[in-house]
Amino acid sequence: MLSADPPRGVRRPRKRTDDVAGLGHARAGLFVAPALAIVGLFLVFPAVWTLYLGMTNYRLTGLAAAEPEFVGIDNFTQALGDDAFWSSLGLTLVFVLLSGVIGQTLLGFSVAWALRHVTGWVKTLIETLVLAAWVIPASVASFLWLALLDRRNGTLNELLGTDGMAWLIEYPMASIIVFNIWVGTAFSMLLFSSALAAVPPSQMESARMVGATSWQQLRDVVVPNIKGHILTNTLLITLWTFNTFTPYLLTAGGPRGESEILAVYIYRTAIPGGQLGMGAAISLIMLVINLVIALGYLRVARGTGTKS
Repeated sequence: MLSADPPRGVRRPRKRTDDVAGLGHARAGLFVAPALAIVGLFLVFPAVWTLYLGMTNYRLTGLAAAEPEFVGIDNFTQALGDDAFWSSLGLTLVFVLLSGVIGQTLLGFSVAWALRHVTGWVKTLIETLVLAAWVIPASVASFLWLALLDRRNGTLNELLGTDGMAWLIEYPMASIIVFNIWVGTAFSMLLFSSALAAVPPSQMESARMVGATSWQQLRDVVVPNIKGHILTNTLLITLWTFNTFTPYLLTAGGPRGESEILAVYIYRTAIPGGQLGMGAAISLIMLVINLVIALGYLRVARGTGTKS
């Protein structure tokens, strides 16, 4: 049975597949092409090239540099069977947990919580000091910390009266953990400041009226309202800290590999060590770990959203 045409003057409902802008597929493709070219050049191509290198014995010098051979998954199995890789991964997890998940998150929230009722030049001064550590280049920040922790004329030794204490040699892991907390706290502070400003004042007032302490207000009112911000902050801080290379500027992974986190281990394997194929394979393993972390956080966030 034939369908009747719509009455004259009545516009036919537009289908979702219609060309709303009226550009046509060809012209629409031209608009998208530059963005796709940039994504392909800076994301897809490096990823494919790294995958290729990871499956070869490519080196920076020697015969393997001129004529690399395809080795399949040998680099991956060799890396996973190397005690140095697992030691570096363990140091990285400790570094991420202490300096990122715990250090930056707790300190950033504490600063934001302490400043929620502070106004005027005092708040501006504190925020400026915290932000300064975040916005200055990593090379400059590292130089400042080298001057602070220097064993001869370091500022810290002068303040504590511990002449000759080589902090970067005696406590390399603790040094880069504190350094990373100092550098990255500003992001958590800014995120939690905006989150705390969005907490409904009526809920805080109701909690105070029933006699809730500051801890009870924080636990029962503030945290449930900023749960999404906490997950977002933790995810971003975890990924940034997991992939950071800045601690290399302080300790270069030493001494004796005691501060050789995964990014530094990859660099020392691929560049000074000349094993570019092995370094690429470890980079891909690191990418998989990042994806697992991100998917884990997203699953937690999705479950939290469903419960709420």
